[in-house]
Amino acid sequence: MTKYIKLEQQGPVTVLTLNRPECLNAWHAPMRAEILDAVRSAGADPKVGALVMTGAGDRAFCAGQDLNEAREFDASRAQSWIGEWETYYDVLRSFYKPLVMALNGTAAGSAFQVSLLGDIRIGHEGVRMGQPEINAGIASVTGPWIMREMLGMSRTIELTLSGRMMEAAECHAIGLIHRLVPREQVLPAALETARMLAAKPPVAMRLNKARLREMTEASFRESIRAAERIHHESYESGEPARMMQAFFTEREQRRADANPHAK
Repeated sequence: MTKYIKLEQQGPVTVLTLNRPECLNAWHAPMRAEILDAVRSAGADPKVGALVMTGAGDRAFCAGQDLNEAREFDASRAQSWIGEWETYYDVLRSFYKPLVMALNGTAAGSAFQVSLLGDIRIGHEGVRMGQPEINAGIASVTGPWIMREMLGMSRTIELTLSGRMMEAAECHAIGLIHRLVPREQVLPAALETARMLAAKPPVAMRLNKARLREMTEASFRESIRAAERIHHESYESGEPARMMQAFFTEREQRRADANPHAK
């Protein structure tokens, strides 16, 4: 049984739903562990031809890292944390069956990166995607790696330093979202695409995906080593902790203002 994700089999397609809608499906270590187990199982199961990943609710695919987990990190923990992300990304990159992302809302930070590790992305007009780590005082390393691979250096610089979120139309125009459909059609369209891909010759699919992974393997590993070094320095400075504390303080104040009679 899983606690933080839901799994459903739709013919040859496994649907993996991130299931923490109360926090916009933000992930923490236990949730990522469940995702890893599910992806590995899908890869080993001959009855599974493709995987669709989506989020519970209608607000977010995933808000990225759960800041409640990261707010107490020190330099040493931040550095080891990158090793956990290396494993997570490596398992997704090594999944040699089709991986379709059904984007049902915001995909921010690490969730933006994970969505880009999928093969096909389907979204709706309300989707927002981006790399806002700088706004929380967190240095961004793996995000720029994958953005540069897909978008080139100029746009990578702008998105990394501004931390802005892109609307669906922009994401579609620059090729990050492959299909825009009405909100209620996102999952059906993703299933349709996943079934189509699952029907392709499996050896050719595996070899194509293996080669695509090889093409970015060296730069991926370099970005992870850089992330270990940079996040150690970032968290050692105390800036991420200060920025995250300011975020939580502001959020609590907004809640208090919205409900002044709460005790």
